[in-house]
Amino acid sequence: MNMRKITYWTATLFVATIMSISGIMAVTHAPAMMKALAHLGYPVYFSDLLGVAKLVGTCVLLVPGWARLKEWAYVGFGITVLSASYSHLLSGDGLMALEPLVTFAALGASYMTSFADRRFSPSANSQTERGPGSLGLAAARAGKHRM
Repeated sequence: MNMRKITYWTATLFVATIMSISGIMAVTHAPAMMKALAHLGYPVYFSDLLGVAKLVGTCVLLVPGWARLKEWAYVGFGITVLSASYSHLLSGDGLMALEPLVTFAALGASYMTSFADRRFSPSANSQTERGPGSLGLAAARAGKHRM
């Protein structure tokens, strides 16, 4: 197994474990989870929504295929983890606000190693790489060119 796959599976299983445990605790209204959510100022019903979303997102990350849904799971987990960090910070939890960022780093590592063609630069089909003379999707949608 190459290093990319090892990194992907290590990071993904870490995120899946964290999200599964916290999702189960939220759905079952575990006392520790309910106390933490109350401390952060969240209502009881938020626990159900958060727990179900975490469990569904974990399933999506672990099931082969479903690339589009995986993108949404990564976004949802990113928002969840950053919101947890922000909530802890504003609740006066000090350095505990940094703890969720470990999961965020693992989530980023999982995302960046999940697909072989993942990159930050514009795609080869983007208008900037093809030059100003070629028509892109925006021009086609404006009716200037039929695809």
